Amino acid sequence: MRRFLLAFFACLGITSGALVAASPAYATVFQTYGSGVNVRADASVSAAVVRTLSGPTSIDVDCQKHGDRVSNADGTSEWWAHVPALGGYVTVVYVAIPQDKLPGVAECGGTTEPPAGDITLADVQAMFGSRIANPSTVETGLPSLNQAMRDGGINTPYRKAAFLATLVHESRLEYNIREIGDTRPYGGRGYIQLTGDFNYGPAGQYFGIDLLGNPDLALSLQWSAPIARWYWTVARDINPYADNLDMGRVNAAIGYPAGAEDQRRCDSFKSALNYLNGSVPAGVICTRPAALKGDTSRLTRSQFDALAR
Repeated sequence: MRRFLLAFFACLGITSGALVAASPAYATVFQTYGSGVNVRADASVSAAVVRTLSGPTSIDVDCQKHGDRVSNADGTSEWWAHVPALGGYVTVVYVAIPQDKLPGVAECGGTTEPPAGDITLADVQAMFGSRIANPSTVETGLPSLNQAMRDGGINTPYRKAAFLATLVHESRLEYNIREIGDTRPYGGRGYIQLTGDFNYGPAGQYFGIDLLGNPDLALSLQWSAPIARWYWTVARDINPYADNLDMGRVNAAIGYPAGAEDQRRCDSFKSALNYLNGSVPAGVICTRPAALKGDTSRLTRSQFDALAR
């Protein structure tokens, strides 16, 4: 009964929770009910909790995924709603609908046409040319990469250009690449070339997986893109630098010392901007502030943010 009532109130616009951050146009709005509802990194009760909803909340759902069965006094569901703005999944049993599966919502990873605005192989080839060395591998990874971009709010030309320009230099946009010649247990892997136990540990904890014990998960199709999104939005807060066209701070946030590579990445950023935006806006910043010219890879997010101000 409670689910029916909340669905009715939601239709009237009467909600006790705030609408989550703006989501793509293809998302569908639903309402959760109850308090203490967990948002998890995957459609599993064992997945890491990325957020907890304090009360009924409007959520923008872009797809749903079959996962662990969850039951409460109102019913049972094996379906989980993917909420890009929250970076995870909410069990449908706590969504205010009479059904146990969301009506009119596609299954995640289905064969339907990709949402408008998704990046294609042709797009990245136009942006980066010969840097796309293995097109078939890049194309295989793009669905997961596009999902990670949606999860991370990487949804404007400026943000997409900065993210993709960074990844094309880190990994050639190949999800399964290992840094050549790097034999360290926690050497560079995956889209973002995750490096160091100080990154593998927190990333694994965030997703509820053992990256320290199995670091090659970082170059798997399942985890490479989510880890890149984690670094971009959790280990660092890089979207605001992209919004300001500040590729200097973007490069510093990735964690290597200043040098000629900064300009190369900035040139790729401009190329991506020109393609995605139709032009290169005035005001692109390619150089770093003095405080960020060194290797910032071991800094915590708060330490980096303090230097980047």
